[in-house]
Amino acid sequence: MKRKLIGLVLLLACASVLGACGNSKFKADYSLEIPDFEHINQRGETVSLESLKGKPWIGMYIFTNCISICPPMSLNMAQVQEKLQKKGVEDYHIVAFSVDPDVDKPEVLANYISKYNVPDESKWNLLTGYSQKYIEQFAVKNTKILVKNDPNSDQVIHGNQFFLVDKDGVMVKMYNGFAENIEDVPIDTIASDIETYIDENL
Repeated sequence: MKRKLIGLVLLLACASVLGACGNSKFKADYSLEIPDFEHINQRGETVSLESLKGKPWIGMYIFTNCISICPPMSLNMAQVQEKLQKKGVEDYHIVAFSVDPDVDKPEVLANYISKYNVPDESKWNLLTGYSQKYIEQFAVKNTKILVKNDPNSDQVIHGNQFFLVDKDGVMVKMYNGFAENIEDVPIDTIASDIETYIDENL
C-alpha cells in the first residue's frame, strides 16, 4: 500500500509539471511529432497515424482493470465529447492507448467503453495489439507521459494527461485529464481548443 501511495504522489507530481491548461483561444504549447503506428481498436479495426490524419484528435492512456484514475478520466473525456456535440463539432477523433495490452483485447475494450454511455462511440478508438514495453516507450518518448508497469500488482502506473494532436499528427497541447477537484479538469477549454483549432485549419 505504501508503495502504491508513493507511486500516486509521483504521478500527481508529474501531472502538475507536464499538464498544461491553456485559455480557450488555441495556442500550441508543444510540437511533438507522433511517429507512425498501426494498431487495433475496440471494433477490431486497424487504426494508424495515417488514418487519423486530416482531423485533430485528443489522446489519453488508460486500461480496463484500472482501479484509480482511468474511470474518471474516461468520464471526463465523455464530457468533452458532450461539449463538442452541443457545439455541433464533428471533425475529430478520440484515441485511448491501452497500457495493459495483454489483458485489453478488442472485445475487452469494447465492453469497457460501453459502460460510459459516450455520446458517439464511433469517434472513439481504444487501441491495443502491441507489447507492454512498446507502449511504455511510446508514451514517454513521443508524448512525454509516464507509463510504467508495476510487477507487484495488476496495475499500471501512467500519467493522467489528455493530449491534443493536430491534423498532421503533431502533439500541440496537454491538459489535466484527472484531478481531485473536477474544476481543475479543463473540459470547456479542451472542447473550445478543438473547435478553434478545426476552424483555424479549414
